Amino acid sequence: MQLIQENPDLSAYLAADEVIDHHHPLVREVSARLAADVRDSYEYARAAFEYVRDRVTHSQDADDPRVTWRASDVLKLGTGICYAKAHALAALLRAEDIPAALCYQRLGVVHGLVAVRFHGAWHRQDPRGNKPGVDARFSLDGERLAFTPDPSRGETDHPVLYAAPHPAVLSALREATDRAHLWRTLPTAL
Repeated sequence: MQLIQENPDLSAYLAADEVIDHHHPLVREVSARLAADVRDSYEYARAAFEYVRDRVTHSQDADDPRVTWRASDVLKLGTGICYAKAHALAALLRAEDIPAALCYQRLGVVHGLVAVRFHGAWHRQDPRGNKPGVDARFSLDGERLAFTPDPSRGETDHPVLYAAPHPAVLSALREATDRAHLWRTLPTAL
């Protein structure tokens, strides 16, 4: 699949905003801790991916009712659904000047991913968190995502790489009073 930058300016994929708030002290503290233990940007990106995948619980898997959407809140509370975890990973990557985009799959509902740019190409990653039947891994040599869309069920990969969360995703997260409410209002298309 050909991934398409929504914004041709690569600097957009390094920017901070209200959601991907990589200038927040907590995001900076986590990124500095991760960076201290690695030799290069590839190792940092893998460490950041594994941190979000393994240390931030997927709120559905953990039966956590809280809804997070801002990267710093995801890291502070240690929970979020796929979109929130993608926001946290994007913030950690951008904190170390690694271009990161938000991207999506349609799997009945919209599922959130991150794309990281290395060696002139984008590589999609899925930090949602592993569980039985889900084994997502950081990879630049072929995708190791949590889910593969099934076209016979109308599932698909969305090729656009966004510098900021898609408005439908952000709206659902912000308006949800709890995870049960969010589950009823997840976007089914972009």
